[in-house]
Amino acid sequence: MVRTPEKIKEISDLNIASVIGLVAGLQRDSGDIPWHENGKTDPWDLVESVMGLNIGGYFRESGRAFDWLARNQNRDGSWFSSYMDGRPQDRTRETHMACYLAVGLFHTYLVTRDIEWLRTYWPCMEKGVEFALSLQTGTGEVYWAKSPQGKADPMSLLAGSSSIFMSLRCALAIGCILGKTRPRWQRSFELLERSIQENTHLYNVSKARYSMYWFYPVLCGAIRGDRARARMEKYWNKYVIEGQGCRCVSDQPWVTLAETSELVLALHAMGERKKAEIVFSWILDRVYEDKTFWCGYTYPDMVIWPEEKISWTNAVVAMAADALYGLTPACRLFRHEAWQGYVFRDSAN
Repeated sequence: MVRTPEKIKEISDLNIASVIGLVAGLQRDSGDIPWHENGKTDPWDLVESVMGLNIGGYFRESGRAFDWLARNQNRDGSWFSSYMDGRPQDRTRETHMACYLAVGLFHTYLVTRDIEWLRTYWPCMEKGVEFALSLQTGTGEVYWAKSPQGKADPMSLLAGSSSIFMSLRCALAIGCILGKTRPRWQRSFELLERSIQENTHLYNVSKARYSMYWFYPVLCGAIRGDRARARMEKYWNKYVIEGQGCRCVSDQPWVTLAETSELVLALHAMGERKKAEIVFSWILDRVYEDKTFWCGYTYPDMVIWPEEKISWTNAVVAMAADALYGLTPACRLFRHEAWQGYVFRDSAN
C-alpha cells in the first residue's frame, strides 16, 4: 500500500521524537554514541547519529559527540575503525571515517547557523581530511584504510570514496565560510569526482553486491543528471524489493532500513521526490511499539534481524524525513541542485 504524502508526513512527524530520543538515550556521559546498548562505536556512524540529534534539536548532545571525536582522534588525523566502551577495538584506520566529521559539522551549521561550531572543530576536521587525502592515488581514488600496523591497503571502495567526496564538498564549504581556502583540497575533490564518474573499474568490484556501491555515487552528488537516472534505473531491480525497501546486499533477502532511507536521500538528491516518498512509505510501519525503527528484516518471512535498536539506523530515517518534509534548514544537504554555488534554502523541494 502506498500512503498519501500527507499521511506519510503525519506518521514521520509522530515518530521523530521517539527516533531521536532513542539516539540521545544511547549517548554515554563521555559523548560516545554506540550502535546500540552494550554495542560498539564507529566514527562514521557516530557522525550519522549527530545529524539525527541535530534534527531533533539535541545540540548539547551533538556537541558532546563532537568532543568525544576530538578527544579520540589519532595524531595522524584518523580514528580507529571501532571502539568498545571507549577503548579501541579494531585499530584499522579507514579514510572515509576520518573525514566524515566534515559532513556532520556542516549539517550542524546549516541547522544552527552557529559559526563557532565550525571554528571550534575546524582543526579536528582538517586533520581528518588530510589523513584521507594522504591515501589518494594519482588517478583520484582513495585507498580505503591503513592497517593496524600502519600499512596502506591498496584497495579503493566506491562507496567509501563517494562518502569522502561528500566530506570534501562539506569541508570546502566550511573553508569558504571561515575564509580558509584549500586549493589542494579542491584539486583532490575534482580528481576524485572524475574518478567516480569515469574509473569505476579501478574500485573493488567485489563490493558491488552491496547496495551502497549502487547509489552512493548518486547520493554524494558525484554522479548527477541523466547519468544518475540511468544508474538508478539500470540496477533498481537488483537491489530493491518493491513494496518493501532496499536490500543491504543484492544476493540476500535482507531489507535494511538504513540503506532504504539512504536510497530515499539519493532519490531526493537527484530530484525524484515522488519516487522517494513512495520508497519511504514502505518502511514507516517497520517499527517497535515505542515507534523506533527496526534495523532490518528478511523477506518474505518477515523476521526482524538483528533485534537491537540501532542509533544510526534511526538517525538516517530522520534524515530521510527531513529531506522530504523540510524539518530543518539542513534538509537540502544532499540535494544536487543545492550545491550550485553552495546555496541552501530553508524549505524542502
